[in-house]
Amino acid sequence: MMIDLTFLHIIFLLGILSCAIFAAGTKNLLHATISLAVMSVLLAMEFFMLRAPDVAIAEASIGAAITTALFIIAIRATGRSE
Repeated sequence: MMIDLTFLHIIFLLGILSCAIFAAGTKNLLHATISLAVMSVLLAMEFFMLRAPDVAIAEASIGAAITTALFIIAIRATGRSE
């Protein structure tokens, strides 16, 4: 059981790292925003696995939902010139 949890931790952390690198490296703002939303969801799952459900709920609601919506609204308002 412990090996399975360690494997999941490693998978989630590699996913978080790859999403962060992709968001920093891409020139498309919408792709970067979606990548940050996926990273936030993975981070929320990692917090839940670390037995911090209140932090996981806050990360999922604020990080994934509200922040992503605000970024998309800002991208639409400014025009997507890269």
